[in-house]
Amino acid sequence: MGNRILAINPGSTSTKIAIYNDETLLYEKTLQHAKGQLETYATIIDQYPYRKEVVLAAFKESTLDINTLNAVVGRGGMLKPLSGGTYTVNKAMLKELREAKRGEHASNLGAILAFEIAQQVGCQAFIVDPVAVDEMEDIARISGMPGIERQSLFHALNHKAVAKRYAETIGEKYEALNLIVAHLGGGISVASHHNGRVIDVNNALDGDGPFSPERSGGVPIGPLYQMCFSGSFTLKDIQSKNYKNGGLVGYLGTNDGLEIIKRIEKGDQKAKLVFEAMAYQISKEIGSHAAVLKGIVDAVILTGGLANSKRLNTLIKDRIGFIAPLVIYQGQNEMKALAEGAIRILEKKEMVKIYE
Repeated sequence: MGNRILAINPGSTSTKIAIYNDETLLYEKTLQHAKGQLETYATIIDQYPYRKEVVLAAFKESTLDINTLNAVVGRGGMLKPLSGGTYTVNKAMLKELREAKRGEHASNLGAILAFEIAQQVGCQAFIVDPVAVDEMEDIARISGMPGIERQSLFHALNHKAVAKRYAETIGEKYEALNLIVAHLGGGISVASHHNGRVIDVNNALDGDGPFSPERSGGVPIGPLYQMCFSGSFTLKDIQSKNYKNGGLVGYLGTNDGLEIIKRIEKGDQKAKLVFEAMAYQISKEIGSHAAVLKGIVDAVILTGGLANSKRLNTLIKDRIGFIAPLVIYQGQNEMKALAEGAIRILEKKEMVKIYE
């Protein structure tokens, strides 16, 4: 029958589930949660019983027998820095996620949901390449300002999945390649993958690197701290300019790439300039990673939702095509990436890791 996997990806307003038989998708659903419903819980961890109930109800709707599962795999959360890979969910991990010492985030529920459902069924529970993956070299951590260190916070799950997928397509091992991977979504992360490790990456959460549909990216620091101490803005105002209302939203009032493309096609010169500036910054970031890898690059991979844009891909290729072949994996592929991580363990293609 193959390996049957339930993948669970909790988000801020939804929980995505997918059921795979090996790599064949059998069922997929996004369970939307009413804002008012989630607001009744004091913390994200308190949402666990409610989210478990809706996941089990959706599984029942699929008409598949839950007792046929070989593994349940959840999105990894805000754990301590760790190397990439597939981890078995254990007591140490659950304790840290429940205490949320490294921050509250919906993804913290992934391991908890996977563990509880796996316990009910009697199968294994895993997480795969959580956002806490940190394989950066020490030299990449130096920021230039003592007291502030560059951090590894990025789209590790999709980065690792597409890198391994590309390696498989060319008959190589991920650990034998030098790759530059750019995840292009609401946030943008660009990383140097050297022999199976992400040795440098921009912090896609806190404003490092290129601007994106919703985030400001790295901005000139002088005007920023003058803005911070001008008395005109609160801390929340500044955070909003960085996280939710930066980038395309800040300049154009929308994060919808399709809408922006339509504006460009209708002759909107501001939209054209800002969109091309985003491609320009992404290209510069990719170029910097070519330097990290000393010019030895097997491929540049674009992935994430914005990789569906032929216009954006072309703008980037025109600037970085000389570095290495450009490969496109459209979309986020997160559910499949979760299932693939579990399958590699079940098929003994990879050793499971233990969280300590």
